[in-house]
Amino acid sequence: MAELLLDADRPRAWVLLVDDVPQSHVDLDDPEYLDFGYIRRIGHVADLAAPPGQPLRVLHLGAGALTLARYVAATRPGSSQLAAECDGALVALVRRWLPLDQPPRRPGAGRASAGRVRIRVADARAVLEQVPAGSFDLVVADVFAGARTPAHLTSAEFAGAASRALSPAGCYVANVGDGPPLAYARAQVATVRSVFPEVCLIADPAVLRGRRFGNLVLAAAHHELPLAGLTRRAAGDPFPGRLVHGAALGRFTAGAKPVTDAHAQPSPAPPPGVFAGRP
Repeated sequence: MAELLLDADRPRAWVLLVDDVPQSHVDLDDPEYLDFGYIRRIGHVADLAAPPGQPLRVLHLGAGALTLARYVAATRPGSSQLAAECDGALVALVRRWLPLDQPPRRPGAGRASAGRVRIRVADARAVLEQVPAGSFDLVVADVFAGARTPAHLTSAEFAGAASRALSPAGCYVANVGDGPPLAYARAQVATVRSVFPEVCLIADPAVLRGRRFGNLVLAAAHHELPLAGLTRRAAGDPFPGRLVHGAALGRFTAGAKPVTDAHAQPSPAPPPGVFAGRP
């Protein structure tokens, strides 16, 4: 079941919940405002993926309420974006109540252009495997069935398909949900490292230490990542995040093995009450 709830603190801002799990936050008056911490961190990757204002070609695997697509359209006018979402009813709900072409009421706010964001109602991996090689500058994987990422979107074969879809200067970024003892997150890092030579992980320190369930943002590329910029931006977030890379990331992985299609499992379910108190 999908619901749209008004944000009591921001006029014309909405929270999308699917099966009582918060999936997206959209401020129609300010598409550059990113409320959820992990979305802010993905936004940092998008900000540093190219010089400021330069259009990007972005593939969103998992559309939700198109929060990040709106952000990219506002911060990088002229960007070409494709969003894959398997739930046609959810797409219809978002298009009806949160249209991309609705102008913001706040003077000077960026505006997403509906003509620049295409939505394809289909399985995320199927779309990923069908796009031409090298056709995107940024591939974002943020796919959840309820509160869990489906197994076929967690494997080395899936990461390989993302690598194929990227331009040589492109970047892959994924939202990983996990909690103690972080076995799933460690395996996801090992999986992506088996495909990409450069990988980093950004998350709340308490999540990285395995003290609570949360979201970890994994970024990867075939070139050097903008580590200094990502570290600085994550540290300056309202809830500061920590970036792990290189030898420290190797220690985090702690011998975990890459996951293949033959042995892939969905991400772990959040513990009861983890979203209590959320909008």
